[in-house]
Amino acid sequence: VAFVRGELASGIEITTARRVWLWDGEIFKAGRAAKRRRSYKGDGAAIGSFSDIAPGDFVVHEAHGIGKYEGLDRLEIQGASKEYLKIRYSGGDHLYVPVEQMSLIQKYIGGGEARPRVNKLSGSEWKRAKARVRADIAHMAAGLAALAAERRMAKGHAFTPDTEWQREFEDRFPYDETDDQLKAIESIKADMEKPSPMERLLCGDVGYGKTEVALRAVFKCAADGKQAAVLVPTTLLASQHYATFKERFEDFPFTVEMLSRFRSAGEQKKIARGIAGGGIDIVIGTHRMLSSDIAFKDLGLLVIDEEHRFGVAHKEKIKTLRKNVDVLSLTATPIPRTLHMSLLGVRDMDLIEEPPEDRYPVQTYVMAESPDIIRETVRREIDRNGQVFAVVSRIASIDRVVREITRLVPGARVAVGHGQMDEAALDSTMSDFIAGSCDVLVSTTIIESGIDIPNANTVLVFDADRFGLSQLYQIRGRVGRANRMAFAYLLHKAGKQLSEVAEKRLRTIREFTEFGAGFRIAMRDLEIRGAGNLLGPEQHGHMAAVGYELYCRMVDEAVRAIENGEPREGDAGDSENAPAQAAEPKLDIGVDAFIPESYIEDEADRLEIYHRIARVSSADEAVWMSDELGDRYGHVPRAVLALIRVSLARALAAAAGVERVRAGSMEELDAEIEALIERLNASVIK
Repeated sequence: VAFVRGELASGIEITTARRVWLWDGEIFKAGRAAKRRRSYKGDGAAIGSFSDIAPGDFVVHEAHGIGKYEGLDRLEIQGASKEYLKIRYSGGDHLYVPVEQMSLIQKYIGGGEARPRVNKLSGSEWKRAKARVRADIAHMAAGLAALAAERRMAKGHAFTPDTEWQREFEDRFPYDETDDQLKAIESIKADMEKPSPMERLLCGDVGYGKTEVALRAVFKCAADGKQAAVLVPTTLLASQHYATFKERFEDFPFTVEMLSRFRSAGEQKKIARGIAGGGIDIVIGTHRMLSSDIAFKDLGLLVIDEEHRFGVAHKEKIKTLRKNVDVLSLTATPIPRTLHMSLLGVRDMDLIEEPPEDRYPVQTYVMAESPDIIRETVRREIDRNGQVFAVVSRIASIDRVVREITRLVPGARVAVGHGQMDEAALDSTMSDFIAGSCDVLVSTTIIESGIDIPNANTVLVFDADRFGLSQLYQIRGRVGRANRMAFAYLLHKAGKQLSEVAEKRLRTIREFTEFGAGFRIAMRDLEIRGAGNLLGPEQHGHMAAVGYELYCRMVDEAVRAIENGEPREGDAGDSENAPAQAAEPKLDIGVDAFIPESYIEDEADRLEIYHRIARVSSADEAVWMSDELGDRYGHVPRAVLALIRVSLARALAAAAGVERVRAGSMEELDAEIEALIERLNASVIK
């Protein structure tokens, strides 16, 4: 045996010389090269406005209530030009809101398909509505606070800090973690080390590495001598997770098992005994794991993948399983109620918005079904040695689609998969598809959750109007998991009149193709379907009265007030940490401050930039904003630079407690900004 220093990508066998060169990674099973250690960016940016505003949308002004946004209007007042958001109220009255005060405006969400009642601009109706909602929220807030307190007081297991084993396990992950992954991992570990039970929701786009985050939490649990359970909605996903867990844990003394209908009755009984006796450390299972014959000896962590896929009866059993146990829920598109509870603080939430390297957004098309589309898409994918998913809404449609593809693309190897197949046949079909033995898999939504086949990069969804928004999003997420362009075709019957809700869903899935769109899609789902109820049916009416975002803020205020033992007086809608409107400084600035249409033509883009400029709160942010605009749109006009300075002056004045800022020129405005910065610095030093 000879040791040589050098670099090899893998081992080499030279038969003629009877030599074998072993790469160190084959001996120690470590990563090929030391991974670049990345640090995460702290807590990241807080979630601001949840939805984009477009002309025709209903909006909520905190002081004046619900109105209809009609677009941007440029007005000249006292010789200076500015753009304003024009909002129409009942009776034909209009309110013009300066763009630097956009933080006072939110998109109205919460009524589902029902149109909200537009308020009168000068009436007392809005104040009465907020007061009524606030009074009712107080009762609900007490319940939420009690629930949060109960969780904190409950006795759970405080896991020990990371061991050397944990670091060794994490070093074997062959990719660089994204900053969002690292942030989520640190948050979850910190919660696990507390004596109270963890309750976290991890929301990340499909293929963004949620499984790796869960793997590290499971390892931490098993290394502490506790059992971990991973609950998944489908047998296929259970099989895939089982293979991943077995591979990652193979060199550590933990027993990993799978419990699903893919196991025989005898195997299931043996696994049940192992779980009860403590011989099995980690079990991945479907709802079979919730059966009465399954009892854990010492469960420490429950990981729930796509919780919304489980029925009401299953969720009740999950509740009994999760008592005094750390719980980590994973989801790509949180359903409104789950998302709602996270935003209200009943659960802690982590977001993974950063895509892995070398990924492309999936190109998404919505169109009428036609033979030409089917022929061209399938042929193109096969020609580049790829594979195709063809998804149908009902098992009865499978034969028609198989015949169509076989007729249009002779020679294509077509397989079929659905939930009513024999377990062995379905397992064999999926294994063949993963191995590349067939070109097209025609299936129902069994492929919807978590199936990871990087070579499949085209998906055809037949009768796409029959699917829910989160279903479409999950199905699209089955492709685009490799470093090649992926395509999703959402097909509906030619000439079919789609319902308004179906049109909205298809439009949404087509619009939100960028990375990290899962959270925004969930918010749009909330907008389409309404928020439903949180702790009782009456809450839906309250949400519809004031809009989702303001409702969430009012609940948050009420909960904080109860927790701090400081009940607030007055209108909750105007309180909040908000320097509320009472502290809004008056700006009397005689300079043109707006974004010319010639600079940013698209109104939606212009509105987005206005929204971001309105959030500028420091001199550094002002510089970054102008630099970014220069990079994206070219030389920044003087009026845009002035707008950034106006927003900065407004933020500094609010922080310094200054009621009014006056400036007749850019030079005077800069002088006022300098004076405000000096005033703030002096107060900090003091």
